[in-house]
Amino acid sequence: MSTESVILFLVVVTALGFDFTNGFHDTANAMATSIATGALKPKVAVLLSGILNLVGAFMSVEVALTVTNAVIRIQNADGTPKASLLAGGGDALLLIVLAGLIGAIVWNLLTWLLGLPSSSSHALFGGLIGSAVAGLGWGGINWVGDGKKLDGVVGKVILPAVMSPVIAAIVAAAGTWLIYRITARVARRYQETGFRWGQIGTASLVSLAHGTNDAQKTMGVITLALIASGHWTDPGSIPLWVKVACAFTIAAGTYLGGWRIIRTLGKGLVEIASPQGMAAESASAAVILTSSQLGFALSTTHVATGSVLGTGLGRPGALVRWGVAGRMVTAWLITLPCAAVVGALMWGLAHVLGGLPGAGVIFVILVATAVVMWLRSRRQPVTHANVNDEWAGAGAHREPAQAAA
Repeated sequence: MSTESVILFLVVVTALGFDFTNGFHDTANAMATSIATGALKPKVAVLLSGILNLVGAFMSVEVALTVTNAVIRIQNADGTPKASLLAGGGDALLLIVLAGLIGAIVWNLLTWLLGLPSSSSHALFGGLIGSAVAGLGWGGINWVGDGKKLDGVVGKVILPAVMSPVIAAIVAAAGTWLIYRITARVARRYQETGFRWGQIGTASLVSLAHGTNDAQKTMGVITLALIASGHWTDPGSIPLWVKVACAFTIAAGTYLGGWRIIRTLGKGLVEIASPQGMAAESASAAVILTSSQLGFALSTTHVATGSVLGTGLGRPGALVRWGVAGRMVTAWLITLPCAAVVGALMWGLAHVLGGLPGAGVIFVILVATAVVMWLRSRRQPVTHANVNDEWAGAGAHREPAQAAA
């Protein structure tokens, strides 16, 4: 096996590793509120989410081949790699992609360990930006596009990151207020039963949308690497095995659960009742699907978190833990730069060592980091058995009680 083939293999394995972390990191976006309210049992919820992520991954590949073009300049308009990066079997491009993926995975694992919902998409963009800056300079980044429309890092990543949770929170708050207003005279037990069924439907829609959007990112990265190394020639399609591998990997990651983040989003931010859960998931689905049509690189994590917070603001007497919310926002703000720093450092190390030795060393660093974080998580495990335990964290604030249902 040639050096280029080995590096390609490492890139594919690492990309699938990111896909797997994306799955368990983002399960909470769809299922945290359904688990918290008891609409679905924890293991049933993650199984349903995994199946729908699998189905969603096969539904569309429209943005797969241009996902990296949103932030870095390593591709032509037709999706093919730039000729300047193809020397030596595409080693230059493969190292940029590999280092960027490592930056994304390390951040995903760290935030999972801390139980913080953060954006896997922004971690990926951050890692790629860092490795591209290190490898190509600041000119290698697509900051604002051509100026004719919202594009580049600012238009496609930063603005949606700021606006989407705010919009989701407003929609969810309004929906929650209306729900409690309309059902004020309905007995609480009937509210819970009816809205739990509604939650199952809306949570399923969010899972389907997540699979459709997020699996494409990994498909695009792997296909780009295959084209750069000469193992694929059609920039307008995705190899079938890539689709299958990415779909099953993100589904497997989703089924794993990501219980630490599910617990934070479902129990730590707001004390959720079934009507709130349905409002949150409906708002998330509406914002995600609308933004997908507009072509924005939306974070499902930002949207889901904003929706959950909005339900706390929209329900009179709801418990809102602002300390937890503050930690989440902090994680959002530093996701892209932190992943970028790791991506840049990994590219620098790989570049110094050169070729296969460099790629091999940073891959080993990734594996070692993952093992250390997993071992650390075993000290205070969170599983399906304790994910719904009462939240003991500080920073809670109860909104003034009015005519709460």
